[in-house]
Amino acid sequence: MPGGSSVRGGALSRRALLGGAAAAALAAATGGCGGGDDDAVTFFFQARPEEARSRLAIIEEFQRRRPDIKIRTIMSGPDPLQQMLTYCAGGKCPDVLMSWELLYAGLADRGVLVDLREFLDRDPAYAAELEADGYAPLRDTFVWKGGQYALPEQWSGVFLYYNRKLFEQAGIRPPGRWSDAWSFAEFLSAAETLTYRDADGRARQWGFVDAWVPYFSAACFGMNNGAEWFSPPVRPERTNIGDPRFAEGLQFYADLAVKHRVAPSVGDRQSVSAQDLFRSGRAAMLMGGHWLYSEFTGRDDLDFDVTVLPVGPHGGPGAITDVGSTGLAIAAASPRREQAWEFVKFATGPEGQALIAASGLFVPVLKSAMRAPGFAAAHRGIRNLEVFTDGPANSRQMAVTPLWGKVESLLERGCNRVLRGAATADSLGGRTAADIDAVLRAAI
Repeated sequence: MPGGSSVRGGALSRRALLGGAAAAALAAATGGCGGGDDDAVTFFFQARPEEARSRLAIIEEFQRRRPDIKIRTIMSGPDPLQQMLTYCAGGKCPDVLMSWELLYAGLADRGVLVDLREFLDRDPAYAAELEADGYAPLRDTFVWKGGQYALPEQWSGVFLYYNRKLFEQAGIRPPGRWSDAWSFAEFLSAAETLTYRDADGRARQWGFVDAWVPYFSAACFGMNNGAEWFSPPVRPERTNIGDPRFAEGLQFYADLAVKHRVAPSVGDRQSVSAQDLFRSGRAAMLMGGHWLYSEFTGRDDLDFDVTVLPVGPHGGPGAITDVGSTGLAIAAASPRREQAWEFVKFATGPEGQALIAASGLFVPVLKSAMRAPGFAAAHRGIRNLEVFTDGPANSRQMAVTPLWGKVESLLERGCNRVLRGAATADSLGGRTAADIDAVLRAAI
């Protein structure tokens, strides 16, 4: 889940919280989150230290162009949704809020967010330009009950990192485009070739490791076997975990560890992180998003590139991934709506997206920024750049519902049994699917 988010990162790991020193530096540079100019636009977001610096560059450039509008930052804690609700319930809702695709619906449903059509409809030329330059899967993710409650600001769908040296030694050449994906069988064959064990049977090199949330990753394999996870993805009425195609994809992912032993088991994952295995050359492939790019780039001991997810026998012809987007929203209670809109328009528009592209820390959400020299320059070591540039167009929503928290707890309980080998994926089509469907119907 999608974008700068500890929310979607397993044990709150997809985005580490901002370190104290970096937070202090950012707060000092932008006016802090307490005191200061009462007329400043308050901006609530979550980021790692290097990401915070990128956001600071966007804020500084905006304030250079618009010195009449001040920005004051508010840093998120480990539970941004609860923090936002607490702020807003207390009458101190930030003007601009970072929004996660799996969480924003709850805020929109409570009337916390402004429908941004209020501003887009006043400027149809700009709205048309933004639509033509953007990607429908990302933009439509933030449409709730006909309203546009956030504009996408970054793409963080998942793909595969791979170790070039290990692949070259094994004589394996992975696909470089979403349209040229491996089949499940081809992916498994590569993972088996790239897995090495010592005489005692202990893995010295894994073919595949996963740095994302395992049951989210498993869902991507299900989606790549021809079935949506939820139907429809926005305001879903039912889950498709009982669809034989989805179950087959989820089972294939589980069997990578349980049956084929080309990936660490649930127990193995407790002792060492997927990132450490990949960084140290003890894993040939890693599933994750662009949020990991800064952890891997610039290392003399790691030569890596990226490739796409595999496609099952009922999927394709090309591979797909999750939307993985964060957006920027405006609080309905904001007394500074117009100033907030100017900042949101800048950050999600061509100027702000060009800065995001050149930072190398995010994948932008506009085609013009993708094509800009700054994006390629920030990823000069990547040969398969189309995995990034075509990622948004090949993204699909997972689920957008105000009751996501309840849905996720049911999913986690059921899917984790499959991932441990204690149940088969087709068993989820019974009680687990029925319980999730009951929750979803309550939200319609």
